[in-house]
Amino acid sequence: MVGLGDNNNPSCQNNISSKAKDKKKNKKKKRGGSKRKMTPEQTSAFKSVTEWVYLDRHHHPNSSSTAGLLSWVVDDFGVQKSLGRGMEKMVFELHSHSKHSDGFLSPSKLVERAHGNGVSHRAWEAVTEETHYGMAELSLNSQVKVLALTDHDTMSGITEAVEAARRFGIKIIPGVEISTIFSPRNPEMEEPVHILAYYSSCGPTRYEELDKLLCNIREGRYVRAKDMVLKLNKLKLPLKWEHVTKIAGKGVAPGRLHVARAMVEAGYVENLKQAFARYLYDGGPAYSTGSEPLAEAAVQLICETGGLAVLAHPWALKNPIPIIRRLKDAGLHGMEVYRSDGRLAGKDDPRLLLVKSFLRLLDLHFTAYNDLADTYNLLKLGGSDYHGRGGHGESELGSVNLPVVVLHDFLKVARPIWCSAIKDILEGYAKEPSDTNLAKIARFTRMGSFKGSTFPPLSCGKDLIDRCLASWLTAEEQQNDEFEAIRLKLSHATINLSGVQVPIETK
Repeated sequence: MVGLGDNNNPSCQNNISSKAKDKKKNKKKKRGGSKRKMTPEQTSAFKSVTEWVYLDRHHHPNSSSTAGLLSWVVDDFGVQKSLGRGMEKMVFELHSHSKHSDGFLSPSKLVERAHGNGVSHRAWEAVTEETHYGMAELSLNSQVKVLALTDHDTMSGITEAVEAARRFGIKIIPGVEISTIFSPRNPEMEEPVHILAYYSSCGPTRYEELDKLLCNIREGRYVRAKDMVLKLNKLKLPLKWEHVTKIAGKGVAPGRLHVARAMVEAGYVENLKQAFARYLYDGGPAYSTGSEPLAEAAVQLICETGGLAVLAHPWALKNPIPIIRRLKDAGLHGMEVYRSDGRLAGKDDPRLLLVKSFLRLLDLHFTAYNDLADTYNLLKLGGSDYHGRGGHGESELGSVNLPVVVLHDFLKVARPIWCSAIKDILEGYAKEPSDTNLAKIARFTRMGSFKGSTFPPLSCGKDLIDRCLASWLTAEEQQNDEFEAIRLKLSHATINLSGVQVPIETK
């Protein structure tokens, strides 16, 4: 007679094995959430997004057929997830900063981090199984494929980012986060507002006009930071101005974060959070304003210069509804809705329960701003707002994993705007093929990047246009009478990589 505890019984072994497999399967299913094949809408969106991401590459994982798409499923939030090894996801990082404003990394180091970055799969599994916030876990092969560098009030880091991105196969969206002020009739409702601007690979049309605005803001940042230091000095904190400018770096307009870092290094506060909570918060004892333009004017200028205008971190606003309403009237295209706060070291992290509770609160946040975006017919976007300062309180690059349909909606609005901007810049060059107008085409790209065995030599202006358009626009977008007219005008204009020579003849 076999005892109940005798595991040598084949029947008992099979039963135990079956239960173990079921338990493992159920656990895996629970951790990964519900998975399903892409809907036709998601499949179409994924194809369109992938086509744009890989425009400047001859081959990409799913270029030959739709077979690769069959290896994808989506989770509850519509975020694509791979079923097989080696597959890539379309992770867009739409909000990041470098040392050219208040970030800690150079643009090239930022791109390098984006390439190598992957939030721990297991860490997010532990969180996402109990929350329905609009994030999903990132697998280990989910490097950022598209990175928007959005430094505060400057685009000076874009060229370096583009050059670095070419080495890692990352697409750069030239961007900027513009500091503005919302100033209603009631002075008590006045508050700072940040507007993200996203541009085509050519950058803004009427660049000089935008650059003048940004230059004025940066000059105001110097005045503002000096005023903050003076206020801190009056509060018996003898912070040195030289200390702040040293941290900011040469040619960088100092901001609140630079002042806060100087306070930490000088020992006046324990950390950055304390510096803001005690002294530098909006309206705080050491807070000061600069020479920010009106938010509506900034949105209008972004639209007029071929950009997409998006409201940054609306949850930081005291009165978001009147601000969103006014900015929508001015031409606002979207607002940040998706966000990620903090990251986990692993499933057994003692902070896990706290983070889970926090993410449940973010469920409410997501619903509120999601509804606001719907009310005003705005794109729903998001990004990590990465600065590279480290620590547990900062989101990682790529930690906001936007659903594929959201990415498609973003590009559906942005691409016609960018296409028109590219056309305007190319038309200027076709009318006058000068060095100055050539520089506008390659504002964020060194002409030397067209050298080498990868490309045949440029024989005329038309070759340059064809090469640029192939990297910037889809075949369908290029089939345009206006682009054909530009090609025709430049078909006899000779060119070299140091500039455009005198045209042989024009038509």
